[in-house]
Amino acid sequence: MIDVARILLDSPLPQLDRLFDYAVPEGLSADAQPGVRVKVPLRSAGRMIEGWVIERAEVEPGGRPLSEVASVVSAVPVLPASLYSLARRVADRAAGSASDVLRLAIPKRMVRAEKTWLAADPPTAPAVTPDAAARARELTAIYPGLADAVLAGERIALDAPPHPTPGALRGAWSDLLAALAALVLDGGRSALIVVPDHRDQSQILEALAILVPDDAVVRDDARRSGPERFATYLRLLSPAPCIVVGNRSTVYAPAHDVGAVLVWDDGDPLLAEQLSPGVHARDAALVRQEEEHSALVFAGHTRTTDVERLVQLGWLRDIPAARRASPRVVLSATHEAEHRGARVPSAAFGAAREALQHGPVLVQVARPGYSPVLVCAECRTPARCRHCAGPLRARRPGATPDCGWCGRSAPNWSCANCAGTRFRMASSGSERTADELGRAFPGIRVIVADGDHPVTAVDARPALVIATRGAEPPAEGGYRAIILLDGDKMLMTEQLRIGESCLRWWSNAAAMAAPGAPVHLVGVTGPVARALATWTHPAYARMELADRAPLLMPPTVRVAAVEGVTVSVDRALAELREAVPDLGPLAVLGPVPTDDGSRALVRVDYAHGRAVAEQLRASVVADAVRGRRRGPGPRTTLRVRLDVPELDL
Repeated sequence: MIDVARILLDSPLPQLDRLFDYAVPEGLSADAQPGVRVKVPLRSAGRMIEGWVIERAEVEPGGRPLSEVASVVSAVPVLPASLYSLARRVADRAAGSASDVLRLAIPKRMVRAEKTWLAADPPTAPAVTPDAAARARELTAIYPGLADAVLAGERIALDAPPHPTPGALRGAWSDLLAALAALVLDGGRSALIVVPDHRDQSQILEALAILVPDDAVVRDDARRSGPERFATYLRLLSPAPCIVVGNRSTVYAPAHDVGAVLVWDDGDPLLAEQLSPGVHARDAALVRQEEEHSALVFAGHTRTTDVERLVQLGWLRDIPAARRASPRVVLSATHEAEHRGARVPSAAFGAAREALQHGPVLVQVARPGYSPVLVCAECRTPARCRHCAGPLRARRPGATPDCGWCGRSAPNWSCANCAGTRFRMASSGSERTADELGRAFPGIRVIVADGDHPVTAVDARPALVIATRGAEPPAEGGYRAIILLDGDKMLMTEQLRIGESCLRWWSNAAAMAAPGAPVHLVGVTGPVARALATWTHPAYARMELADRAPLLMPPTVRVAAVEGVTVSVDRALAELREAVPDLGPLAVLGPVPTDDGSRALVRVDYAHGRAVAEQLRASVVADAVRGRRRGPGPRTTLRVRLDVPELDL
C-alpha cells in the first residue's frame, strides 16, 4: 500500500480542477495533513506548483509510479473540510474552478503573522452580557418572531427599518443586524455579516460595539494589510465563535459553527464578484446555507427580484414589521407657471429652504463633476473626443474640456456633424449643482460628496450636501429634507435592472431622512415612483418578475455567457444542445461577433441549471486541452460565466 495525499492544485487552468494523487514521503507524513498547503511537481509543466491536501488515503501500487509531495509550505491546516466542500459546490454551480473560489477565501500566507499566532494563547469564547442580550431582543422585537426564526436556522427576507438611529451616525438597519448577530453569538455560534462597502461596515461595527465585547468582532476586508488579513483568517479557524463583518468574500469565512449569515443590500453591485468564477455573494450564501443549515437573512431597504423570486417559491420567508414605517416621499414636478426646464421645482425648493433652518439637506444627483456631458451648441450633437470617441466633459466654467475616457484635452474641438466650435452644457454634475444651489442659498455651507470628494459624515448644522448616488454621507439626527434629482435621466439608462437600481439608490437615500422629513423625488412618474412613494418594494419586485417571466429574462431564468474564438463557441453550443436537448429553440441568443471571436447567451430554467453548468464546464476543459495540444498560439479561449444579470450581447 502507498500513502497518498489527494491534492487540489492552486492553478487557474480548468483541466487541473480535480484532485491529483501524490505519494507522501515518510519525512513529510506527519505534516502533510488535510488542509495544509504543499508544493508538488507538475509533470506536464516541469515545475513546482502549490496546492492543498484535501484528504489522505492508502492505495494499491499502480503501473506508473506516483510523483511525491516535494515540501509542506506550512503545517497549519488553513483549508477546513467545510470550506473545501463549499468552494467545490459554488464552483460547480458556476461552471468554475474550486481553486479560484479558494483564492478569494484564503488570504496569502504571511510567515511572521503565522508565527505570532502560533505563539499566542488561543482565543476564548466571548460572552454577551444579559443586559446586551435583552437589548438585542428589544431591537428585534419590531419584527415579531424574527429572533426565534434566526435562532432556529430559517431563511428570511427582511425589509429593514428606513430611518436613522436617533442620536447616532448610522442607520437603524445596522442596529437590527447587530442585534441578530449578538443573539446568535449569545447562543454559542458564529455570525457572518456581509455588507457592500466600508461605510456599511463602519455602521455595523459601531452598532456591535454597544452589544458585544471587542474581542467578539472580527473585521474582514481587503483594506487591511496582508499580515492583518492572514492573522484574521487564522483567528477564524480557532474553535471560538465570533461575529465576522466584511465585504463579499466574507461569505466564505471559515468561522466556527456558523449560526447565521446576514447579507445587507444584496442589490448592490459591489456584492457581485468580478473575479472568476464571478459568483454573487447572495448565491454563495444560499449554497452555504444548504451546506451548513444555518440561518440566512437578506435585508435591505429594497427587495431585489432575485430575493423576491425565492420568497414566491417559499424558499425564503418574509417577516414583516409589526408596524409599517416609511419615509414621507413627495413626487415633485414643475407646475405650469414654472419654467419647463427648472431643475428644482418650487415645492422641493421651498422644502429645502425651510429645512435649512433646522439642519442639513441632502440633494442627490446622478453624476460627479461639473458638466459630465457636453453637446454642440449649434446642432446638439454629443461632443466626442477626436482620439478615442469618448464623451467630452467640463470640469469648471470656461475651462478647456477633456475626455472622460482617455483624459486628453480638446482645445480646438469642432463638431463632426456641423463643424460648430461652441459647446453647450447638457447636464449638471455634483459640482455644478453645488454652484447653482450655493447661489440660490447664500450664506449656507455647501458640501460635495462624490468619488473625488468622499465625506464620511455630516454634523447637525445647516448645510447643503450635494452627493452622487451611493456616496451620501450619514447626517447626525438625519437629514431635514432630501431632494432626489436627475431621476428621469437615471431611468433612461439601457439596462434590464435599471428600475431596481434606481429604486435602491433613492430608497437608501430616503432612509437617511429624519423622522417626518420630506423626501422629494423630482420629475419621475410611473411604477418606480409609486413604489418609492408608497414604500411597497416587494410589490414592485413581484411586478418586475411577472413582466420578465414570459420574456425569459433573469432572474426568472439563469443566463450563461459563452465567449471566445468562434469555432470554440460554436462547438460548445452544439455540445450543449446535444447534452441537454430540452433547452428549447429560444434558449440560445447569438452568437454575435466580438473583437476576439464571438459571444452567445444561454437562457435555462433552474431545473436544468446543474446539467448546463456541467456541460459548459466540460466544454471549457476540452477547449483548454485542445489549445494545449495545438502548441504556440492562443490558449484556453473559451470562457463561461453563469448568472449574468443582464442580457448584454
